[in-house]
Amino acid sequence: MPYPAGRHFLQIPGPTNVPDRVLRAISAPTIDHRGPDFAVLAREVLDALKPVFGTSDPVVAYPSSGTGAWEAALVNTLSPGDRVLAFETGHFATLWRDLAVNLGLDVDLVPGDWRHGVDPAVLAEKLAGDSTIKAVCVVHNETSTGVTSRVPEIRRALDEAGHPALLLVDTVSSLGSVEYRHDEWGVDVTVSCSQKGLLLPPGLGFNAVSEKALRAAESAGFRRAYWDWRPILAANERGYFPYTPPTNLLYGLRESLAILAEEGLEAVFARHRRHGEATRAAVRGWGLEVLALDEREYSPVLTAVLVPEGHDADKIRALILDRFNMSLGTGLGRLAGRVFRIGHLGHFNDVSLAGTLSGVHMGLSLAGVPVRPGGVDAALRVLELT
Repeated sequence: MPYPAGRHFLQIPGPTNVPDRVLRAISAPTIDHRGPDFAVLAREVLDALKPVFGTSDPVVAYPSSGTGAWEAALVNTLSPGDRVLAFETGHFATLWRDLAVNLGLDVDLVPGDWRHGVDPAVLAEKLAGDSTIKAVCVVHNETSTGVTSRVPEIRRALDEAGHPALLLVDTVSSLGSVEYRHDEWGVDVTVSCSQKGLLLPPGLGFNAVSEKALRAAESAGFRRAYWDWRPILAANERGYFPYTPPTNLLYGLRESLAILAEEGLEAVFARHRRHGEATRAAVRGWGLEVLALDEREYSPVLTAVLVPEGHDADKIRALILDRFNMSLGTGLGRLAGRVFRIGHLGHFNDVSLAGTLSGVHMGLSLAGVPVRPGGVDAALRVLELT
């Protein structure tokens, strides 16, 4: 293949582009993770994480993927055989259910069409008169569909039912990009990871943990070792970890948290909302369909695009990668071949989005997809006016 001049456009919805500042920070010499300099680094990073989660509660950091953080949330708060309520909002919600079943939990999965988020009214119906539910698992931003569930309304349904179930929320693709308030929204465990809105490579998983969740951990019946919050929190108080920590990723995290603070979280959230709105304007300008159906649930961080009948989304993606050196997200699970996903999150600006959408337009045209010519112009108007 000829050398692909210019930069690669990594427009999948994570892992995302890592800023040069963060890459340089990660490349610093490793230090003694039992020494005083590391204790300063760990305390600084763990404290700086809290505003991003919207919490004053502890945040546990693991050397792990988001899947590990899923497991940690479950095994620290529940016991084998406990009943868990989950919602089929997309591929990752289904994977979390599968993990819970494999652990030995009794999971009631509410079916979904993958085009809507969690319906708070359905949650209220499920909770009514059912005291056996120990936890409710929700994916805040479903990365496979571009749908964002309304967590405050979900919390309200729990409160109005007077139900004691724990609320566990996956923010893997939303944290640091979409407004999120762990404390204010009454979330008990917030699950996240490093490779999306936190501007890092993969390798760090997180649990933000409420007082209620910590109390639940005292009686939780799962056997746990690596994922156990207790030794981690005890070591963190002194600035250390009970195992070898990913020192260089923590260097990078310190830098990425500084970048988010410099821009300001509200500005970060507004930028992502603008880019989501502009991308949807482009899709509609081309005469195509956004997968998400409820405008209250449009994702600010990615847009899933349905391709017309008779076209294969993966062949379109392959053509765009070959011709324009741009990676788009594949359709997952039941959406394989039916959608492609445009990631617009993380280290990203207006010109990057304009270039991305131009590449998508050219690829659709070359693939023979019937598109109208005004999509990119519609997106540019959104960017100019907001």
